[in-house]
Amino acid sequence: MRILLVEDDPKISAFIAQGLKQNGFAVDQCADGADGLHMALSETYSAAVIDLMLPGMDGLKLIEEMRKSRVNTPVIILSAKRSVDDRVKGLQSGGDDYLAKPFSFAELLARLQALIRRSTSSAETTQLVVGSLSMNLLTREVMRDGTVLTLQPREFSLLEFFLRNPGKVLSKTMIMEHVWNYTFDPQTNVVDVLVCRLRNKIDRDFQPKMLSTLRGVGYVLKPPRQD
Repeated sequence: MRILLVEDDPKISAFIAQGLKQNGFAVDQCADGADGLHMALSETYSAAVIDLMLPGMDGLKLIEEMRKSRVNTPVIILSAKRSVDDRVKGLQSGGDDYLAKPFSFAELLARLQALIRRSTSSAETTQLVVGSLSMNLLTREVMRDGTVLTLQPREFSLLEFFLRNPGKVLSKTMIMEHVWNYTFDPQTNVVDVLVCRLRNKIDRDFQPKMLSTLRGVGYVLKPPRQD
């Protein structure tokens, strides 16, 4: 899942981004409201974390412009403004949740996951299934042939990407953008390593094998043939 983080305090931004990445999210960061709006309108995000006091364009205006443009990305507002009026104004501008600084990262993560769960539940199924492989997006339980598989956060994000695109060839660049972000060095072998780890968990002890490599092209999760 990919998160947009618009925060002009570099320490807070780095702290949040690191925590989200450790929990399997890809994070696109920016420190300017106008840049944040451009990114929100240009890309698809699972959720956004937006500060209110931003250079270029303040957070309320950013969120209002997103909603005017029919961008329904769930937004959690993160701000040092703590009054009831500020919270009401933030929610009325189109924010879905409001967390005042200073904050606990655990609480931010829980609220973010809840927002994503709610948006996912209302917009689409919460269960992704390809053949004997299934993923529950609410409980984060992954199973194959009735066996529960234990995945690390990044492995979970990668498998979710495959399950949402069964039969489609996903290039390394597509995987990198979805599971990491644009700033990642495309020359690294992190995608190969992560795919290898995931393949060992979903295919090693099962038949038929589902995750294939197309050399020089990418990877594909193939649904089993129905003979």
